[in-house]
Amino acid sequence: MGLLSNRVDKGSLKPGDHIYSWRTAYIYAHHGIYVGDDTVVHFTRRGQEVGTGTMLDALLVSSGPARPQQPCQVCTPREEGSGVLSSCLNCFLAGGVLYRFEYAVNPALFIAKARGGTCTLAVSDPDDVVVHRAKYLLDNGFGCYNIFNKNCEDFAIYCKTGLLVLDQGIIGQSGQTVSIIGGPLAAVLSTPLRLVTTNVYGMAATAITMYCASRYAADIGMRRDVVKVSVEDMTSKLATGLLRVAEAQIVLAPIIGSSKLVTQ
Repeated sequence: MGLLSNRVDKGSLKPGDHIYSWRTAYIYAHHGIYVGDDTVVHFTRRGQEVGTGTMLDALLVSSGPARPQQPCQVCTPREEGSGVLSSCLNCFLAGGVLYRFEYAVNPALFIAKARGGTCTLAVSDPDDVVVHRAKYLLDNGFGCYNIFNKNCEDFAIYCKTGLLVLDQGIIGQSGQTVSIIGGPLAAVLSTPLRLVTTNVYGMAATAITMYCASRYAADIGMRRDVVKVSVEDMTSKLATGLLRVAEAQIVLAPIIGSSKLVTQ
């Protein structure tokens, strides 16, 4: 993985890779799991969605490939209300550049990658397990799409790691969500320093430090509010309402702490 870019060639992909492509002037990236045979399984806003009630709902409209005027002969036809799709690689990229999300990076490299949503400290599971999760969710769904805690990057990270964030009211696994929230938050929190110093460089350095610290602490590989959940258990809980997204929060029933849920 390069320091400045995770860009890769199509020929280097292998089943189980977590890939992404930037959308909308590099504001947001769309993520998915490459499952082989030029096919990507990914989570989109095409199904049910919990909105934020903010301008982000209008801004982040590119979480999936644009609807082509002529249906692609390779892609699986979209089912109404289904957010998990199987697309050919070209439709997934939608004319964008291909990047590979990296796992088990060292902390120094993670912090050097100032933009979130490109790598994680977490360790990936074996490729065959990753592909199984992606295909299982293609058939059984991933619940409601939510920009902050259940988006396309959260889907791909779950497929790669089997980890879910359990604490209610806390943002999900995705690094780009932390970047969207962490940048402005760091700037706000560093504002009181104007009472101590008027040095713009000092204030900027403090804001950057706080931003990097927030990204590091919120990474799925560092958090302690996560649990490993088998894909079969997760989808059954979704189907019965024991695991759901409501009001921009992941809400889990109390029995989620059962030892039966922690697998692998």
